[in-house]
Amino acid sequence: MNKENVIVVNGLTKSFGDFVAVDHISFEVSKGEIFGFLGANGAGKTTAMRMLCGLSTPTSGKAMVAGFDVFREAEKIKQNIGYMSQKFSLYEDLTIKENIQFYGGIYGLTKKQIQEKTDYLVAHLHLQNHQNSLVKSLPLGWKQKLAFSVAIVHDPAIVFLDEPTGGVDPVTRREFWELIYDASERGITVFVTTHYMDEAEYCHRVSIMVDGRIEALDTPKGLKKTYDSVSMDEVFLKLARKAVRGE
Repeated sequence: MNKENVIVVNGLTKSFGDFVAVDHISFEVSKGEIFGFLGANGAGKTTAMRMLCGLSTPTSGKAMVAGFDVFREAEKIKQNIGYMSQKFSLYEDLTIKENIQFYGGIYGLTKKQIQEKTDYLVAHLHLQNHQNSLVKSLPLGWKQKLAFSVAIVHDPAIVFLDEPTGGVDPVTRREFWELIYDASERGITVFVTTHYMDEAEYCHRVSIMVDGRIEALDTPKGLKKTYDSVSMDEVFLKLARKAVRGE
């Protein structure tokens, strides 16, 4: 894996009055890495992700995302990342093809690039017979796979995935992760939050937040060894029990 770091975080902190949501976190993520960002509800992971996406200004600390400073270059960050949330983000009343073309235009692709990307994605997702169907007619799993593909249609340096497979059946989740591995092999860094601990096993490295701080960061194999656990589920439970604050 290429060791060029595309996310560098040093002492990043976010406070809301007296409440410290994210408390001096530090870590680095390399190009093409699949980085799992875990934590129970209230741990601070969503707040941290919002800062890294350029959606929220930190209180203190430093962070560079895709080569841009989170304090001074939030708009540049937004242009150089992809983002997908659990809540479905495509337009239900547009066709599959129209959604791809619409987002390609938003991300600044040329007409030729949009056409090439549309043809590629429709074939890659095996949607040739459905490209003119409205997105709302698709099963949830297909919607999620399409949403991920659209999130990286502009070949961003990093894609942030916030609980992307919530409510999706196990077979479709596995297929979704094949798309993630494919993106990683193409050099796109994947920063993913998930509540499914089996998915944490698929990440190159995993960080686990507890009460606003990163309590553990290692490969899944390393974490299981450190915490004498047979699964990431067991590791997570051991760390989550330390949490003081709730949602």
